Amino acid sequence: MAGNKPMQEFITLAIAVVTVSDTRLEENDTSGQFLRAALLEAGHRLHSKHICRDDVYQLRALVANLIAEPAVHAIVVTGGTGFTKRDNTVVALTPLFDSSIDGFGELFRQLSYAEIGTSTIQSRAFAGLSNNTAVFCMPGSTNACKTAWNGIIASQLDSRHRPCNFVDRLLQKGS
Repeated sequence: MAGNKPMQEFITLAIAVVTVSDTRLEENDTSGQFLRAALLEAGHRLHSKHICRDDVYQLRALVANLIAEPAVHAIVVTGGTGFTKRDNTVVALTPLFDSSIDGFGELFRQLSYAEIGTSTIQSRAFAGLSNNTAVFCMPGSTNACKTAWNGIIASQLDSRHRPCNFVDRLLQKGS
């Protein structure tokens, strides 16, 4: 018990993992594998795991379908957030958002600065809400995924995290 209030129970969410890459296969998708293991270890359920080419329309279609899926509460996307010609995640996904979670990118870059210094400015990590589904987009490196999951996402998808988290909002999906 924290103070006089009983601690809320953990609520399991269904989370989809999407790796954006033109070169990754299931065997070498260490970032997607980390995210899958981390969400399961946290007590969530893996809805699905995908590897999608870094193509605006393929990625947008995949994530739009996941957002529309009533059983999906959150989507974690790794890859395609840099500045190369093939980094299309920002362009593909931001039009799908009902609202942005600006603090995710800001906090990710702050945490990342402690690890990689000024190179963090080359990360366009971002997040948003769409159809009461949280979509977190982070760089493709496994270390970046660890920073995002451990430093931000895990607590924001934990119903016990105080003073606030996204779980109540995500459970409104379909209502």
